[in-house]
Amino acid sequence: MMSCNYSSMKRVITALEHREPDRIPFDLGTTAGSGIHIKTYKRLLKYLGKNDIRDIEILDKVEKLAIIDDEISDILGIDTVGIFPDFPVIELSDKEDKEYHYYRDRWNILFRMPKISGNYLDIYQFPLSDIDTIADLKNYKWPSPYYSFDKIEEKIDKWDEGKNKKALVYVNMECGIFEFGLRLRGFENFLIDVYSNSKYACYLMDRILELKMKSWEKTIEKFGENITIIFEGDDLGSQDRPFLSVEIYKKYIKPRHKKLFDFIRKISKKNIYILFHSCGAIYSFIPDLIDIGVDILNPVQVSAAGMDTKRLKMEFGDDIAFWGGGIDTQYTLPRGSIKEVREEVKKRIEDLAPGGGFIFAPVHNVQPDVPIENLVTMLETLKEYGVY
Repeated sequence: MMSCNYSSMKRVITALEHREPDRIPFDLGTTAGSGIHIKTYKRLLKYLGKNDIRDIEILDKVEKLAIIDDEISDILGIDTVGIFPDFPVIELSDKEDKEYHYYRDRWNILFRMPKISGNYLDIYQFPLSDIDTIADLKNYKWPSPYYSFDKIEEKIDKWDEGKNKKALVYVNMECGIFEFGLRLRGFENFLIDVYSNSKYACYLMDRILELKMKSWEKTIEKFGENITIIFEGDDLGSQDRPFLSVEIYKKYIKPRHKKLFDFIRKISKKNIYILFHSCGAIYSFIPDLIDIGVDILNPVQVSAAGMDTKRLKMEFGDDIAFWGGGIDTQYTLPRGSIKEVREEVKKRIEDLAPGGGFIFAPVHNVQPDVPIENLVTMLETLKEYGVY
């Protein structure tokens, strides 16, 4: 899948500049929104004849995503690599009982996963569920925005020494300003807060924004010369509708997104691209995201209401790039026939690839129920039809 005329970095940047490179750039495993479950990754290794004993690093402990190692990345023709924070492990803890494994993260959010047939962790307890005043919120023990740079430096050194330079995507902190509110307060509580306890909701989001800005400031100070793409996000939509009205987004969320993106661009040492992750039916927010400087949209959830790829490309393709949308991961990839997988990949390429502005990735993470035949069909179809 590789071309001698384009490095992976050049291929990705060309696409992000809305021009056509030699082929469509490909991402699998670069972010927590385009990853692959460790169970499926192990089956892929076996299929490739690489099921030798090797250490598989975990990208995301909650979603059980694997880090694709360099050898497999090159075999698959992946053009991107994720650079993730190494948060202090002293703030993490695990436990279990007869039915569940538990995991408490550094924000004091408690997750759990069934011991039988469990594939990933779900939020079980929200640390701010009973804290609904600003006075009480001020006493919450906030985690540090800083982390170790050791692993990042190792990855950058390895990337610089490689023959095929890949596009680096920097990921900071675990999720977005609005989404952190949902995770800390509980989904129902925080959605009510935004509408009826807005001073509290804004205080909480401003505290999260402050931590994010401190984290990005230190990261860019250290690695600003290397940073080309940064990953941020906020899940704003459900399957069939947005979580919020456009009016509420513009009033409370958009100004904070803008402040964060303006800050990142101000302190950056070179031009950067903002890759924004937001699941669900978010069609109505795209003009606002473009307005505040989002360059790339992920994961382009094609099965959600209003997220037709042909329409998205026609209306927004000149102003924003699409990173994802390559194939539906709710039905087609896990349960579709080989023919359906092939036809959908072809359709998404036809809709999103013309003129550049498209990085192929599945819609969100490849889950453990995906047959290896379907995953291989996706890869082969991309290789066949993804050439300009």
